[in-house]
Amino acid sequence: MRKPLTALLALVLLRPLPLAAENWPQWRGPLLNGVSRDTGLPVRWSKTDGVAWTLPLPAWSGSTPIVWGDRIFLSVAEGPGVSLWCIDRTNGSVRWKRPLSGGNRQIRKQNMSSPSPVTDGDRVWVMTGTGILKAFDFDGKEQWARDIQRDYGPFGQLYGYGSSPLLFEDSLYVQVLHGSHTDAPSYLLRIGKSDGHTIWRVERRTPADQESPDAYTTPTLARHGEKTAVVVSGADVVTGHDPASGAELWRAEGLNPNHEGIYRIIASAVVHDDVIYAPSRERPMLALKSGGSGDVSRTHVLWRFMSGPDVPTPVTDGTYLYVINDRGIMWCLDAKTGAVVYERQRLRSATYSGSPVLADGRIYITDEDGVTSVVQAGPKFAVLAENDLGEYVLSSPAVSDGQIFIRTDKALYAIGERKR
Repeated sequence: MRKPLTALLALVLLRPLPLAAENWPQWRGPLLNGVSRDTGLPVRWSKTDGVAWTLPLPAWSGSTPIVWGDRIFLSVAEGPGVSLWCIDRTNGSVRWKRPLSGGNRQIRKQNMSSPSPVTDGDRVWVMTGTGILKAFDFDGKEQWARDIQRDYGPFGQLYGYGSSPLLFEDSLYVQVLHGSHTDAPSYLLRIGKSDGHTIWRVERRTPADQESPDAYTTPTLARHGEKTAVVVSGADVVTGHDPASGAELWRAEGLNPNHEGIYRIIASAVVHDDVIYAPSRERPMLALKSGGSGDVSRTHVLWRFMSGPDVPTPVTDGTYLYVINDRGIMWCLDAKTGAVVYERQRLRSATYSGSPVLADGRIYITDEDGVTSVVQAGPKFAVLAENDLGEYVLSSPAVSDGQIFIRTDKALYAIGERKR
């Protein structure tokens, strides 16, 4: 019997540390923060050793593999179209493919498959960079479809739309933060997961201008007492929204302290316990205490760090916060105080776009050359292994049941043997 994702999230929000991470149901995994409870993960592999199977793919993507039980879901760009693939986890064969949209195009590194799917174990939802949002059951039957750009106007990000949907309880939360190529306001949507209808749409206005309104982040959840907030980071501010109404509960400024015009945000906020870690364009990264009301810029900012990431989203276990920038420079901070535990440690020289995963006492981070560095977690920096697949990688690893799934421009790799 499958355990629905909403039940798992409710337990996570109430008790952050109790669950074994069997599935990887969305971009940042079962706990929404890049942390997995999985153990027995592989440390060393190559293209020929330690690989359970390989599935050829037609193109690269920033989208992460989504894993539930015996199924893996991929958003795939191929030629002019984008489709959803369902993969048999046991052998890497394709169970089914379903078309999502046309209009695929490349904007710098990004194509229209960048948003990651999300699943609750019964259905899967997927958004494309063209604004098509669809729901399918696990047999591939389409449940409903929406065209967000047709309903609410063209997206206006400079580098294309890349945010993934957030699934919480009975709804999907979809953010559109833009401004480079539009004067239309940014907004947040709540969409019913069962039938695709819009429950509410709220505009999100900020003082950001020029390129700074653009954000490629994904919303997350933060709990404070009995209240849960949908956290949206981008366009110079971090905001918390009431899931029931969309009303803005609180707002923290400070992501763009000099009000620069070229300050888009890519790395998403992560939450552990009641602390929100919100990156910007490296300077600063803010640590915020969840909760409050109105402007919490002066009351809830715990600390600032001036060497944050740009593209890779950080990861934390609540004790240490690990930050990796685009150039492969790594910091470890005290997650509660922001004090530097170690700084400016060099991973292999490369460009880093995927986000790190923390699991089994190790940090896994894959660079664009297809090399996954395995770093010891904790206060001492140590690279345990460098595993080279020799193919272009933009996406982040996914972890499930003893295996690591890595997506390249050529293939999906299942690394290691499944525990059950």
